[in-house]
Amino acid sequence: MALDAFDRALIAATQGGLPLVARPYEAVGAMLGVPGELVRERLAQMLAQGLIRRIGAVPNHYRLGYTANGMSVWDVADEQVAELGRRVAELPGVSHCYRRPRHLPGWPYNLFAMLHGTSREAVERQAQDIVALLGTACRSHDILYSTAILKKTGLRLKD
Repeated sequence: MALDAFDRALIAATQGGLPLVARPYEAVGAMLGVPGELVRERLAQMLAQGLIRRIGAVPNHYRLGYTANGMSVWDVADEQVAELGRRVAELPGVSHCYRRPRHLPGWPYNLFAMLHGTSREAVERQAQDIVALLGTACRSHDILYSTAILKKTGLRLKD
């Protein structure tokens, strides 16, 4: 799908993220010389058309004090993973949770939940809450701790 001049200007204005202000669409609109409502409407259309996948906050957990960040991986009974995954996703401290295929024999895990804490002990306590929630449906688990901060970026236009 071809982008018009406004779409390109809108993407360029937002590719570094929305401004951290009370009314971000109005701020972007002011940069582009259009009302904020037009910015909001066009971004909604771009979402509906599949030009962009999502608009969301990407917190820097380290700057928020959460220096222990671990991807917890779980081997959960397949017939229960959908419902239990929804319940895990609702827990405090879980920023995202999703199902992935197993890669046997070396990788038996099918449920992933990112945990954030101020210490590894805090993350491990959260993992124990998940163990309790999963009960006998959980056959094994592990926590893979972050060792580097990865830069997350949004949509970028090629020159």
